[in-house]
Amino acid sequence: MSDQTAPWGWLTPPAAHHARYATGEAWAGKTVGELARGWAARLPDAKVFLGDPSGATYASLAEDGEALAAALRDLGLREGDVIAFQLPNWIEAAVINLAAALGGFVINPIVSIYRDAEVRQMLADCRARLFFHAETFRNYDFAAMVDRIRPELPDLTHAVPVRAGTAFADLIEAGRGRGDSLPTVDPQSVKMILYTSGTTGRAKGVLHSHDTLARAVTSCAKHWGIAAGDAILMPSPVTHVSGYSNGLELPFLAGTRTVLMESWNAAAALDLIETYQVRGTVAATPFLAELVTQAEAAGTRLPSMRFFACGGASVPPEIVRRANALFGKPVAFRVFGSSEVPLTTLGYPDDAERAATTDGEVIDYEVRVVDDMGASLPPGAEGELAVRGPAMFMGYADRAQTADAIDRDGFFRTGDIGTVSVDGALCVTGRKKDLIIRGGENISAREIEEVLHRHPGIAEAAVVAMPHERLGEGVCAYLIAKGPPPSFAEIVAFVAESGLAPQKRPERIEYVEDLPRTAAGKVRKDQLREWIARDVGAKRDARTSG
Repeated sequence: MSDQTAPWGWLTPPAAHHARYATGEAWAGKTVGELARGWAARLPDAKVFLGDPSGATYASLAEDGEALAAALRDLGLREGDVIAFQLPNWIEAAVINLAAALGGFVINPIVSIYRDAEVRQMLADCRARLFFHAETFRNYDFAAMVDRIRPELPDLTHAVPVRAGTAFADLIEAGRGRGDSLPTVDPQSVKMILYTSGTTGRAKGVLHSHDTLARAVTSCAKHWGIAAGDAILMPSPVTHVSGYSNGLELPFLAGTRTVLMESWNAAAALDLIETYQVRGTVAATPFLAELVTQAEAAGTRLPSMRFFACGGASVPPEIVRRANALFGKPVAFRVFGSSEVPLTTLGYPDDAERAATTDGEVIDYEVRVVDDMGASLPPGAEGELAVRGPAMFMGYADRAQTADAIDRDGFFRTGDIGTVSVDGALCVTGRKKDLIIRGGENISAREIEEVLHRHPGIAEAAVVAMPHERLGEGVCAYLIAKGPPPSFAEIVAFVAESGLAPQKRPERIEYVEDLPRTAAGKVRKDQLREWIARDVGAKRDARTSG
């Protein structure tokens, strides 16, 4: 796909706000495709994905990646074209990722929990040419979904099921032995478009180059003491920036070995950690809490673990303290980042108290705390966190969204409220953007509201985050009914029928006569969040005392 037709055709890599990192040592200057070939030459028989029955090695992965890239070129795909995949944590995702890097294609990972509405919007927005998908997974028929949405996707010329029939294997065999035909890929070119929930209800396409994403991964490897040969557990979806970077990319950037989990289960995770002597992981808060409970019950302190980077949702200090009491050393720590600025902080793996009470130490970025006018505030003052650095994204696929998010100095306005101390300790204290973070998943409140407003029995809807014991935050909808209030079951079914993913369905509904508003008529969501937090907390206290 040429720059004239790509949705980010306006972007000339490196983008203006990235020009400062285009020279010198900030970027490695290599793609994971190049690095995979190097590992294949040095350690051809070394296994990369532990526990996978395929027994994939550096040599087999590099060869399969080259073959798939050559086969995709046979289908007419060229540098800059988008290939999307919606797969669980399967090794095929690693082969697809290498093929994209080797062929110069832009990779578009889509999380498996998304359904018709989200997948259709993402594939249309990035003009994906090819879509790799599971046929079925967790009792959901992805193949049927593809059949439903494909007529509305004129750019999508190919859809390839994985682990169903022989289509995927046939592509690899068709390109076998033709790695020499592949292009030389510019590491500063667009590598990935990853969609994140937008506050306006329309997902934003985050663009990373090969260099920017690699920088985030190599920085964390250095800070956390990750060494070649270390086993890294990856329960986070490889279609999220953390699972993708630390599960699919880290083995080629740092020589690690990945233990993929298709779905989270604390007992299974405990067994994998002990079997493969896992050194660490990057995962959301519920995973840490449940792993600690499982380890305590099993009477083990998991001595092989050196780090557990925890983020993506609110991380209560007591969970980190409890975890580190189990480990007997500061293994668990909080981190902060986003798809746009991955791993802005890298935690405090050597300071147990700061690991629990802050969101980490700013290492590889510059962070400003700014007021509503964009003016910098002094250390310790609370304001919006603005970030820039060599691992920062190139921009959004939509030029207007980029202009709104990045200031004239090249800082990304995160939408998160917090403080930064004189010595670089960052603490997130609130959220300016209208998002719900449920188990590490960003959910747009606006997107759910737009669906609810289409219900004939609803006059107005306001969706906010509510406390959730396991997932950090859940979805609560405050509704004004036009007449007799629709039932909870009716509302949930209506949202489900819209095609939104299951995690976007309201978990609680509160009917009100009116919504709290500012003098200008804007809904006071801060007050709604206070109401639901107080109500949930009161019920939890009553249950505990009873």
